[in-house]
Amino acid sequence: MRDLLEKAKQRLKAAVRWVWRRRLRVAVLALVLVMIAPRPAQSQFLDPCCAILEAGLSTIASTLSGVIGGGLNSILSVDKTIQNFEQSVVWPEQLISEAKALVGSLQGVFNQIESVMNVPVNSATLPTSQQLEQNLLSQDASQIPNTAANYTAVYGPLPSATQASPQSRNLMDMADAVAQDAMKRSIEIDNLADLELQAADQLNHSIETAAPGSAPIIEAQADAWLVRANAYTQAATADLMRVRAAALADRSADLKLGAANTAGFDQKIQNMLQPKQ
Repeated sequence: MRDLLEKAKQRLKAAVRWVWRRRLRVAVLALVLVMIAPRPAQSQFLDPCCAILEAGLSTIASTLSGVIGGGLNSILSVDKTIQNFEQSVVWPEQLISEAKALVGSLQGVFNQIESVMNVPVNSATLPTSQQLEQNLLSQDASQIPNTAANYTAVYGPLPSATQASPQSRNLMDMADAVAQDAMKRSIEIDNLADLELQAADQLNHSIETAAPGSAPIIEAQADAWLVRANAYTQAATADLMRVRAAALADRSADLKLGAANTAGFDQKIQNMLQPKQ
């Protein structure tokens, strides 16, 4: 509805301006139409209709310029006031330019952070351990299926049933599982971190070149990515808690096995000390 009123107002303005600029032509055209229109024969004296027509046209012109034109000028003044308020208070051009400049400078900081994160940290020196280390630092989730084989090549396979007791095999199997889970999760988190950095670069570029009206949309998108980043951080924290819990459980199992072995050893000693019958 507001758009229709705005269009009607603009058309009325244009019509008034057109009539006012061409008032002489309109008056002449009206005079010609009056003169060529069929009418009763008049006397040889000057027809008073021309004077009346001229007075009527002058009244119309003064009405258009004074009444309607004054109202349209008031509307135009209000529109200019609103426009100045939006440009100076709501969306000040200077502050928007400063914000874009700040985003550009922060982009340089982000590029430095990215270059620091890309500094190689490989430290293994033997071929087998280098392969596992390369897998863990690949930052590629597609390399996760190769983690188990590389882990076994470095830390060895699980002993067979004839080489260790069932309790020991269960403990070793659980320790290997938790360790591999943490390694695989670290690869996932590195991959997610790379994707988040790419998304951050895109958001920064969008903010730097965005129009004022689209800033809330970009802000909402950035907030959504922030929520995702927090979720990934919580997932990493949960994985660290699992590793810590597995380490405590392994320590508790060692104590339990030690207590069981001590009890069995005491029983054997008592059986040895008992006199034979």
